[in-house]
Amino acid sequence: MLERPFFREILVPHESRLTLELRALLHSQRVAALATVNDDASPFVSMVPFAIEPLLRCLVIHVSGLAAHTNNLQARPAVSVLVMWSEVPGEPVHALPRVTLEGQAKVLERESTVWHACRTAYLERFPEAEFMTQLSDFRFVAIELKGARQVAGFGAARSMDAGEVRQALASAG
Repeated sequence: MLERPFFREILVPHESRLTLELRALLHSQRVAALATVNDDASPFVSMVPFAIEPLLRCLVIHVSGLAAHTNNLQARPAVSVLVMWSEVPGEPVHALPRVTLEGQAKVLERESTVWHACRTAYLERFPEAEFMTQLSDFRFVAIELKGARQVAGFGAARSMDAGEVRQALASAG
């Protein structure tokens, strides 16, 4: 018979300090910089509120069809998303914890199962946006993450594959 502590270690793998810090960053911040590519191949960056869908382990954004970034990600779904801690007066900005996430954006089919799951996750984080989900020009976009570059401070940086990023997207606790 297996002892309980041994069994627990198998079910709950050890997480590094950097993974825990990344999870805290992603679950506490609500705004990101979204990078897309324009028709002329020039970069375009915009601010987007984001949520995390815990079962799919993807980022969720809610965007207007009138927005430049929406047209860009529909034409070229490879995107990059920057999430960072806010600046603290008197602290060095070069050491701000941050992560650049690389992913593929997919506009979700309205009323699909995934659309409902992403809508629920988004509205849990932004309940004030409920009326916007009724507007016909707005749509939910799921960003499936392919990798990341995390900077947790001076001398604490790493590249991560999709599996590591998905682990960090898991709900805290």
